[in-house]
Amino acid sequence: MKEFLCLTLQGNPNEAEAAFQSRLYAFWTHILRNRPTDYEGVYSEAVKFEREHNLVTRQYMVEPTAVDAIIQEAKAHNVVTLPVDRDDVYSQAEASSSEWFQID
Repeated sequence: MKEFLCLTLQGNPNEAEAAFQSRLYAFWTHILRNRPTDYEGVYSEAVKFEREHNLVTRQYMVEPTAVDAIIQEAKAHNVVTLPVDRDDVYSQAEASSSEWFQID
């Protein structure tokens, strides 16, 4: 059975949701083109943007084997990642509920 970790990416102070979405699009395009094996470890994306500490965030369900590489790439591309709780794992059913878009 596959398990996933929840990775939260966070926008910059005063960054609008649309601007953050644009940066995320560029970031994920980079991952897809340059780290396709790691990209395959990204299972789903939260349907909605959220806010944490008044900053826009987006969550992703990622296989544990890919999470470190994605965090490293995020840092290299100035995309903030919140700490990942590696003890809080999610099942495939949880990562594919109506709150998540599955990524092909």
